[in-house]
Amino acid sequence: MSDPRSEAQTRQRRLTGAAAVVLMALVAALAQSFGRFTYGVLLPAVRDDLGLSNTVAGSLATVNMAAYLVGSLIVAAASSRFRLLSVMRVGMVIAIIGQALATISPGPVVLGLGLFAQGLGGALTWIPAPVITADAIAPERRGLAVGFLGAGMGLGVVFAGQLSGFVRSTMGDSSWRTVYFVQLIIGAALVAVVLLAIGHRQDRLSSRTGLGGFGALRRVPGWVPLVSAFFVFGLLYLLVISFLTTRLEDDSGWTSGQASLAFTLVGVAMIFGGPLFISLSERIGARSTLAMSFGGWAVVTTLILPGWLAPTLGLSVAVGLLFASMPSVLTAYVVNNTGTDDYGPAFAAVTFSFGIAQMISPQLGGFIADAAGSFTPVFLLSASLAVVGMFASFGLPRRDRPGFPTVTAPEGVSEPVATPEPDWRFVNMTFDVIAADVREAR
Repeated sequence: MSDPRSEAQTRQRRLTGAAAVVLMALVAALAQSFGRFTYGVLLPAVRDDLGLSNTVAGSLATVNMAAYLVGSLIVAAASSRFRLLSVMRVGMVIAIIGQALATISPGPVVLGLGLFAQGLGGALTWIPAPVITADAIAPERRGLAVGFLGAGMGLGVVFAGQLSGFVRSTMGDSSWRTVYFVQLIIGAALVAVVLLAIGHRQDRLSSRTGLGGFGALRRVPGWVPLVSAFFVFGLLYLLVISFLTTRLEDDSGWTSGQASLAFTLVGVAMIFGGPLFISLSERIGARSTLAMSFGGWAVVTTLILPGWLAPTLGLSVAVGLLFASMPSVLTAYVVNNTGTDDYGPAFAAVTFSFGIAQMISPQLGGFIADAAGSFTPVFLLSASLAVVGMFASFGLPRRDRPGFPTVTAPEGVSEPVATPEPDWRFVNMTFDVIAADVREAR
């Protein structure tokens, strides 16, 4: 049973509206960009400084993804015992510990522990974040709020790319720990602010979640193509993001500064990709938007192969837009098609499948690169998987939400009666519709 005084205190310190969305976007940067994508831009420096092969360096990324997988299972189990806000707070602290371990790591073992903590903390932080953010603003803007989380990730990637390029160019490859130290300081300050300012009201804990949250996931319309699309995305994006700077330096002869610029452009585009494609999905639906995004990824990752400077920089922008679009639209689909009690375990189950793909992808990419002596086959594999993801997207319902039936006009009324604006909550594959006037009365 919850403590009324504790809930009152949470409501008093709750930050809402645009301010809450901005702060949660920074949380996304901590959980995803700092915790998971920074290693991708630092991989060449870490590999050269520690004398690692591409396979071993890719295995360290796999450790991070394996931890993310474990974290998704923990969230699925914890959501029936703890509120999502509590889970997110614990995840942020664990992510900060991982940053600290990476900062002091003398070799691959301690770095691996740090990456594991960052992956675990990232899952515990990220999975609750979309619904906490969406509930902080008006219902009609929930999808856009999720899109701004993608913008936060893009901002984090920009920062990591610029910081990495500056540190490596001025201090050398052995200074990669400095990047983690700067992120540690920023992350610690952010955690303190979030603990004080962000609240979230959750009336019920999750129930009937099933093993790993799959019981809740099966109540989401179109859950099979949803999981398939997420799984394919988890495979294809890391084959490019994890090895983009390494490929440009090794295969195309770019300098570390030029490669960092390309990675930075990916991050800048991510800032706009989430909100842009969320807005598009609200017009044409998640199904069509995802199919366009996957198809675009197949084209862009193929065109980037020649490595010509100016075209590749332009294509890096396209990579960032598409990279932000797919998870944003998929996540918004889950948020819009679940209630608060089902969201945690359902999204955790999706993330579990996504995590399996992420655990496989970096090591597979490193192995292929070592075997072929080039990253070209890795990028071609990513493009091929995008085609698979495009066809998986076509399996989603044509409408994200079901049509609302026409209301018959009462006898004696000649003008049509306006259909009440619905607030959709999906439970057991049925729709509980709350009319706007009833909701206001509540």
